[in-house]
Amino acid sequence: MSLYNVFNISGTGMSAQSVRLNTTASNLSNANTVSSSSEQTYRARHPVFSAELSTALNAQQGEAVGVKVLGIVESDKPLKREFNPEHPLADKDGFIYKPNVNVVEEMANMISASRNYQTNVQVADAAKQMLSRTLRMGQG
Repeated sequence: MSLYNVFNISGTGMSAQSVRLNTTASNLSNANTVSSSSEQTYRARHPVFSAELSTALNAQQGEAVGVKVLGIVESDKPLKREFNPEHPLADKDGFIYKPNVNVVEEMANMISASRNYQTNVQVADAAKQMLSRTLRMGQG
């Protein structure tokens, strides 16, 4: 595998983790929202990753491939339904609906995505240093 491929692979990894960080931030920012119906309530979202299939099929055996974001899916976990007839958004039965966002889980996702992003940056930096040293060897 060429060192130039390392930049592409770590770049797709950084891009994927950036999507993951943004999705997690959206989940955390909506964790405490309230609505009057289950249809209007925010649902936690999560990105779906995959190895780039077309690249993997055309790659030589043993060659690494990048990451692709296939999409973002909504969680199917049940929403939180709370009896609070005094709330201005309560439905006719006195219930309000809260998102199915687990704040602890989202914080763990944020830490993991941040560390994965940082690792991809370090990989790209190491490849840059190796290429630079290789070029300097040819000058001497």
